[in-house]
Amino acid sequence: MKIPVLPTAIVAAAVAVMIGLGVWQLQRAEWKEGLLVRYGQAAGLPPVAWPNVPPKDDPPYYRRATGFCLEVVSWRAVAGRNLNDQPGWSHIAACRTGAEGPGMQVDVGWSRSSDPPQWRGGALDGVIAPDSKYGMRLIAATPAPGLVASAPPSPESVPNNHLAYAIQWFIFAAIAAIIYGLALRWRHKETPGR
Repeated sequence: MKIPVLPTAIVAAAVAVMIGLGVWQLQRAEWKEGLLVRYGQAAGLPPVAWPNVPPKDDPPYYRRATGFCLEVVSWRAVAGRNLNDQPGWSHIAACRTGAEGPGMQVDVGWSRSSDPPQWRGGALDGVIAPDSKYGMRLIAATPAPGLVASAPPSPESVPNNHLAYAIQWFIFAAIAAIIYGLALRWRHKETPGR
């Protein structure tokens, strides 16, 4: 049976790439597990002051922190949940802190309305959470007047589905190899004179 060189090379390369992606996802699963352990331990650490410049490589997610909002510069409302897991709006204040740097994003509480609260600033304490727009924000432990406390962030809500992705890539590689093997077998049977 003559095996076609170019199609075989393409399929072999594709299978190798898929296996490589599976191995990479296994490495990511291990990395993510370590990260989740560190996040889980952060809640037991003493509070830190809100960083003037948020670290890019190792943000202190899920750690208790304190800060001071000198002035609310702007508001944004995002979908959020309260302590009773009810859906509504989390109200995030962009605060001027007086320090150099980007200031501080603070989730000051939850309500059913997206209208901004009348809160003007002050001393804060809470938990540092990921923020898709600014990297991180403080979820205030005590809500602003007229609001209910937003649900605090939890490391348990961070998915670690890299093992499932790895299995998926390995299955894709196996399926590609099996299909190509069956195609070669079918081609060999269909070739006249065999």
